[in-house]
Amino acid sequence: MTKALLACALPLLLAAASAPSPYAARIARVLKATPLIDGHNDWAESLREREGEGRWTIDLRTGLGGRPVPYNTDIARLRQGKVGGQFWSVYVAADLPPLEQVKETIEQIDLIHDIVARYPETFALARTADDVRRIHKSGRIAAMIGVEGGNQIADSLSVLRAYHDLGAGYLTLTHSKTIDWADSATDDPKHNGLTPFGEAVVHELNRLGMLVDLSHVSDATIRSALRVSKAPVIFSHSSARALDDHPRDVSDAVLRLVAANGGIVMVTFAPSYLTEAHRHWGAEEAAEKVRLNAPPFGGLYIGQPDKAAAAMAAWHRDNPEPHVTLSDVADHIEHVAKIAGVDHVGIGSDFDGVDNSLPDGLSDVSTYPALLAELMRRGWSDADIAKLAGGNILRVMARAEAVAAAKHGELPATATEAAIDTPAKL
Repeated sequence: MTKALLACALPLLLAAASAPSPYAARIARVLKATPLIDGHNDWAESLREREGEGRWTIDLRTGLGGRPVPYNTDIARLRQGKVGGQFWSVYVAADLPPLEQVKETIEQIDLIHDIVARYPETFALARTADDVRRIHKSGRIAAMIGVEGGNQIADSLSVLRAYHDLGAGYLTLTHSKTIDWADSATDDPKHNGLTPFGEAVVHELNRLGMLVDLSHVSDATIRSALRVSKAPVIFSHSSARALDDHPRDVSDAVLRLVAANGGIVMVTFAPSYLTEAHRHWGAEEAAEKVRLNAPPFGGLYIGQPDKAAAAMAAWHRDNPEPHVTLSDVADHIEHVAKIAGVDHVGIGSDFDGVDNSLPDGLSDVSTYPALLAELMRRGWSDADIAKLAGGNILRVMARAEAVAAAKHGELPATATEAAIDTPAKL
């Protein structure tokens, strides 16, 4: 296109980009009745890591998308995206000493409580499905908490119960590493699923009414957890393995098991979990980083960070990142709905957890309506959009609460890795 033609076309392109979606009225109607709930956002962890002590005072209302390294989240864009509820992820690196992991987990939970206290007109803490509905009806965003790694309980059910008492609503059984009692999807297996202590963790999550999150865990761990859990499970941020053969994604066989369990797969926006092209590119990028600079002993430019950075920049120029789009996310949502059923799919973006590598059209928390509009364009009914947006996860939460209520007579479990106690009765 010539510069003259581009100059003429640009106003029309900008007008089209800013024009309301033909589905805007439908989306507004659906999301007024049903809160849009995202299963996984790493904003709190990102604020802690990037702002340090400034996390307690930074203005979270607007402008965080315009920073040199933009955040995907701020209050203005949450409102623009019509968000009604959010599970804020609490992530801690699995290679930290256990007590440091507990400390950092509590500090992140504390930050979420602080954000809610600083902006009470915007947020309110939610523990139950009814809490979420009440908060949404009041015009605020329900703030929920997910602990993203079983390593963060330091092999202690007492620590797990403390997190629950502080408001945690789910525990992801592993993160990227296999732990003492559960195998990860992205590490070598050691247990063929869950150990007896791992099974006790699932039982205690059921007793507490916390959701069992199976994102990041191995297929064997998934099957163990599904066998043990009496409540529906969740995948807080995973996609469909049939469309992208990543071990973090969910196979069709497991999707059918999730449907039988009554659980939910909340489709993520992380590009490597969405397309084969991006998955392969990511693996090649990682290999190139190791080839160029692999401390302490290897790498072409070990000890020469400037040369390594220049060589990596040249590799990126020659190997551009494959584009992943909103349409790819919609494809995964439709696949989960096709195999597991529309009652078993949700949204788990992983915003502020993927280094701003996001699908075209889904750059931040303001963009959820665009995804819903794409599904409407594909023929989704308002009723099914409501299930995807929040109805399904609310059903899962309510069922987990009912399971916990049925276990009201049980005393807290005292299981250890060495010995599993039978839960006592009051």
